[in-house]
Amino acid sequence: QLQLVESGGGLVQPGGSLRLSCAASGFTLDTYTTGWFRQAPGKEREGVSCISSSGRTTKIADSVKGRLTISKDNAKNTLFLQMNSLKPEDTAIYYCAATRGLSIGTLCPPAVAYDHWGQGTQVTVSS
Repeated sequence: QLQLVESGGGLVQPGGSLRLSCAASGFTLDTYTTGWFRQAPGKEREGVSCISSSGRTTKIADSVKGRLTISKDNAKNTLFLQMNSLKPEDTAIYYCAATRGLSIGTLCPPAVAYDHWGQGTQVTVSS
């Protein structure tokens, strides 16, 4: 069974850091383009970042550039999102997703292109 499981969310003060993890099972991430999305209450799901199957190509949304960094460890079959200098507007449920056979172009693939999704992990930035 193909599965993605996120972890690492929680409550953090503004300016703080979190590292989200997304562990894959039932398939290997080295053949999938993967990404992080987030959805805040009352808002649409937003693409945050994506990374190619090899890990050599990454894209990041302008709203989080310089603060959030995507990476992966294919040996551990795990995707990461390092989140620094967090702001209250970063509060959302964060999801990881994977798609096979779709490369990264000028932009990350849209949400509809992803075949597999995790259940999400809550990130709350508040003092």
